[in-house]
Amino acid sequence: MDTTPLTASPLAATDYPLLNIFWTMLELFVWILWFFLLFKIITDIFRSHDLSGWGKAGWLILVILLPLIGVLVYLIARGQSMGKRDLEQARQNDAAFKAYIRDAAASDTAQGGAGHVDDLAKLADLKEKGAISEEEYQKAKAKILA
Repeated sequence: MDTTPLTASPLAATDYPLLNIFWTMLELFVWILWFFLLFKIITDIFRSHDLSGWGKAGWLILVILLPLIGVLVYLIARGQSMGKRDLEQARQNDAAFKAYIRDAAASDTAQGGAGHVDDLAKLADLKEKGAISEEEYQKAKAKILA
């Protein structure tokens, strides 16, 4: 059994000043920003349709082997077209989403006649008029939504 007295060790927070914490947070933020920019450029290289395979390979080699110079040169040379490709991708995603919504709504009305929304509205109207009870309303609602 060890009978040596415990000595008070300094806390870790006292050995690391507040300014160093801020500096560490800044360094971490810059690293995260750097990796985000690097991945954004690499995905843009592969997404670009105006580059040939050799062009894509060349840009990729430049960005990987000389990252700082490669990223800066890429942003200067192709930054404007990079923004255009982002905008076009966003438009395509929006159009696909709207087409999906239209198809889902059309199939819903084609399968159920007026569709679930209209059926639920009619059911709620019947309940408000007192034609059906709360219990009947809940059973019919569950049947429609099933």
